[in-house]
Amino acid sequence: MQLTLYTDYTLRVLIYLAMHRGRTVTITEVAQYYGISRNHLVKVVHNLSTLGYIQTARGKGGGIRLDADPARVSIGEVVRKVEPHFDIVECFNSKAPKCTVEPLCALKNALWDAKNQFLAALDGITLSKAVRQDGPIPLVFHPSPRPTRETRRK
Repeated sequence: MQLTLYTDYTLRVLIYLAMHRGRTVTITEVAQYYGISRNHLVKVVHNLSTLGYIQTARGKGGGIRLDADPARVSIGEVVRKVEPHFDIVECFNSKAPKCTVEPLCALKNALWDAKNQFLAALDGITLSKAVRQDGPIPLVFHPSPRPTRETRRK
């Protein structure tokens, strides 16, 4: 099972906000922390706001903050809401052409069970459990320094 980058970024935003609970942060701050595109996060943040997980405020002093109790946010629920589909094989997609071996195939049921077990495992994890609370928050990604004239000449 592979989640989309969109779902990955959604979870990262929620984790970051849970780590900084009680304060407003900017999308740029989150993007720099993870070393990912701010433009991607704008879409993620808009969706999280629409779903009611975060609050957003525009203008000077604006930003984003968690609008839900991390102990009540199920990672499984979030993934279900943001992942576009769980068609891990073509035969899960009702719009795809019917597989010629489907009447004889026992693999589809096993894969269906595996998908359900995957989501059930995520249901058992809350946002608060997904965040380490045992010390200062380290910078995960260190931005690469911009090349200077001296380093370009070497």
